[in-house]
Amino acid sequence: MTQQDPLWKLRHALAGVALALFLSVFVAAVAGRLIADLAGGDYGTRVAIYGCLLLYVVAGGAVVFAKVAQHETRPLSAGRVVLWLASLWLWPALLLARRTRPSS
Repeated sequence: MTQQDPLWKLRHALAGVALALFLSVFVAAVAGRLIADLAGGDYGTRVAIYGCLLLYVVAGGAVVFAKVAQHETRPLSAGRVVLWLASLWLWPALLLARRTRPSS
């Protein structure tokens, strides 16, 4: 691999978001089940909630990747994957925090 390849420069961010999305599939399945059970829903409700959660996380993956991929240069570690995972679920808060921060 050459250092000029743009994908090579983004390899840490790509790996982080890919692993976080993979783990989010399981988190969304558990969360969808719990939410549907609390709401007293049936299997169709569970599937709808799961689908909405997956759509939310995939959108978050795109937003977070677009915002921070250029700055992600540290090697991938378990702690970094957990940070990416949390970022995928909390991405609206990350956007709001960035928007409300006073400019210097």
